[in-house]
Amino acid sequence: MELISTHICKGKNVGIHGNLFGGTLLSWIDEAAGAFAAQCCDTPRMVTKSISQVVFERPVKPGQVIKVYAGVDRIGNTSVTINVEVRRHSVYTGTQKIVCSTNITFVRIDGDGDAVPLTEKVKNKFKKQ
Repeated sequence: MELISTHICKGKNVGIHGNLFGGTLLSWIDEAAGAFAAQCCDTPRMVTKSISQVVFERPVKPGQVIKVYAGVDRIGNTSVTINVEVRRHSVYTGTQKIVCSTNITFVRIDGDGDAVPLTEKVKNKFKKQ
């Protein structure tokens, strides 16, 4: 997995219980993973098809640093599935604790929004050895 995004939890990102609002974190995850999918698939025309179950394991408080990591799990004919892991990073010790993880599937589309195949170059780049 590689680092794809870093965020700082700010007061405007906090819900009524004083923790990072889950919807904000999901937005950060989807945006970062979408950019990563576009980069991996050599096209900006990638859209979110599905997000697997997300379980929030730890709270995030204002001022804490969040790091989003991703890696390609699977390449299909028109889609890519990305493993995503979000970690709370301590600037004091450098340690990280998992906040949540998920798999997101993105599909390559044409101008009409219909699925189109990924290039052979992309498919070959991520073939399991």
